[in-house]
Amino acid sequence: MKRAAIILGILLTVVLILPSVIVLPFEHHADSADPKIKPKETAEINLNKSASVSHTKAKDPAVNVAVYRSNEHKVESLPLHDYLVGVVGSEMPADFNIEALKAQALTARTYIVGHLLAKASIHLPDGAEVTDSTMDQAFEDKSDLKRLWGSEYDWKIKKIDKAVSETAGQILTYKGEPITASFFSTSNGYTENAEDYWNQSYPYLKSVPSPWDKKSPKYKAEKTIPVATFETDLNVTIPNQNGEIGQVLKSTPGHRVGEIKIGNKTFTGRQVREKLNLNSSDFTMIKDGNDIKVQTKGYGHGVGMSQYGANGMAKEGKNYKEIVSYYYRGVKISNMQPFVKEITAKG
Repeated sequence: MKRAAIILGILLTVVLILPSVIVLPFEHHADSADPKIKPKETAEINLNKSASVSHTKAKDPAVNVAVYRSNEHKVESLPLHDYLVGVVGSEMPADFNIEALKAQALTARTYIVGHLLAKASIHLPDGAEVTDSTMDQAFEDKSDLKRLWGSEYDWKIKKIDKAVSETAGQILTYKGEPITASFFSTSNGYTENAEDYWNQSYPYLKSVPSPWDKKSPKYKAEKTIPVATFETDLNVTIPNQNGEIGQVLKSTPGHRVGEIKIGNKTFTGRQVREKLNLNSSDFTMIKDGNDIKVQTKGYGHGVGMSQYGANGMAKEGKNYKEIVSYYYRGVKISNMQPFVKEITAKG
């Protein structure tokens, strides 16, 4: 009898305690975290935890972009996500590191949001909002990219799509407004202050070192220009003797030509670059017989994010947030949703 009572007691103990033993290790007690947390804050934390567990992927807002296709002379309207895939696929090599591609996706989204908000007054056919050229951002749709990439299309489009998807809804802002997210191919080792190229200052577009660009195939180049063409393009007359052409009067913080005197005229580095169609405004010019040999460093205007620099940073383990924060000083990564209502209202 005594033995039976002991056995019954053990069974009752197991029945009462075992459920707690099973449940407690897997039960989350929200109230045990911090007694100072207010009910509203606790709800937000729980909501965030719930969202992270569900692994819900962010998506770009339901905004369409009307692109003027310059070759076909037609307007193509497509979802923001598809537009961004076409831009990133056209503006940056798909074999770049995924974090560099994400940084490019972020600049592309920032650009189009700012553009749609501003409703820039360039002459476009009715219904078009943006061009497919570097006047805005280069753009090719998926059929174009398939033709260009051929057998490599599948892996390239998947990688580009991943970069756009993993930055969905994000833009770069400064003091609450989308930035001018300028970018270019390759620096000369430094980016350029905006005011030293465009004569317009932006607090986030300041010169920073970009040593990764030295590995770019576009880092150095040489161009040969006949003396007659050189004199015509710049409307100058140069001395007959061989040797270096031009006297640099001023250099920029980005180590480019600020002002240069050629013959009896003074030019900005940008003017010479554009008149002679040079890769960058970091150049030296040497007369050699009937030719002028122009050596350049870098490729592009030099303002904002260097694409090859971004790829170099990514290869060193930097993520896209660190990349854009380096090239655009003092900016924040923000949700574009607050701007969507204004964009759709303008439409």
